[in-house]
Parts: sequence; structure tokens; C-alpha cells
Amino acid sequence: MSGSGNPPRVPLLSAEEARVAAEEVGLPQALAELNVFRVLLHQPVAAKALSDLLLALLFRGRLDDRLRELVIMRIGWATGSDYEWTQHWRIAQESFGCSAEDLLALRDWRRSDRFGPAERAVLAATDETLETGTLSAETWAACEAHVGGDVERVELVTAIGVWRLVSQLARSIEIPLEDGVASWPPDGEGPQ
Repeated sequence: MSGSGNPPRVPLLSAEEARVAAEEVGLPQALAELNVFRVLLHQPVAAKALSDLLLALLFRGRLDDRLRELVIMRIGWATGSDYEWTQHWRIAQESFGCSAEDLLALRDWRRSDRFGPAERAVLAATDETLETGTLSAETWAACEAHVGGDVERVELVTAIGVWRLVSQLARSIEIPLEDGVASWPPDGEGPQ
């Protein structure tokens, strides 16, 4: 959803319904409070599987945290996913070492001087995957040169795919932002 104010295509579970569904499958309560999971918990097994994958990549992966957050934020911007951009705006800064200036530079990263070779490699991989569904030999070579080993590169491709899925879910189901959360931080300006 892009702040349109429309109700989601699938209604949010109540806070209590989401809590019960989450508890039944072992999904963390903090996630059950998020609107994306208040929709996904209509299908608790899928919600749990997705939460496990997201949490593994966020907190148990080997890909550099900052690089992963740049990928997520770029996907949010490039796909027009207000929900994804807004959710990770705060997380990227508070937990994973991204500055607001770096996040804003993602809007037009190719023209920015804020990013080095590793950032440019993962951002090129992100854009190319969004555009073509795969990585060219040139982009893969840049990732080989600047993004760790095989484990990190597998995580990179997985992260691009998983957060693209989250973007598609949020946009297709029109999942609203949480109450009191401003659209497209910090300036309310989304992609055209």
C-alpha cells in the first residue's frame, strides 16, 4: 500500500486473534502485532515459515547487516512498497548501522557518491533481479569481488527474493501502515 487509506484486501485480524494464531504456531508476539502479520496469520503456517526466514536472515545470517538493509530499503523504494520502506526506515538506522542520508541516497543510488564497491554490487544485484529476475555474469562477478564468500552471496540472493516477496504481499493485499506511522519517512515523498 502506498498510503492510499484503502482497507486491506484481506482484513487485519484483531490484536487478540493475531496473538492466539501466533501463539499456536510459535510466531513471536512482537511480529504478531505488525499489520503484515495480522494479515498473514490468516494462514498461520505460512506466516510462521515466513517469519522464521525473515528472522534468520535478519539476526542469524552472515551477510553484512548494513548491506542487507540497503537491499531491503532499495526494494521498498524500487517497488513502491510504502509498508516495506516505512518498516525498515527505523530498523535500518537503529539496529543495522544505516544513516538517514544513506537511505535517502538509495532513491537514486547510481548517482550518489555515498556507496562503495560492496554497496554498489548489492544494489546492482537488487535492481537487476527486480528488473530481470536474475543476475548477469557481470553483476555476479562484482558480488564475488566485494560480497564475502558463497554463504554471503547465497544470503544476498535469498534476501532479495524474500523482501521482494514481502513487498509484493504488502502491495497486492494493500496492507496498511500501523496506526500513527507516517508514510514514506522522513519526508513523505514516495517514488513516482
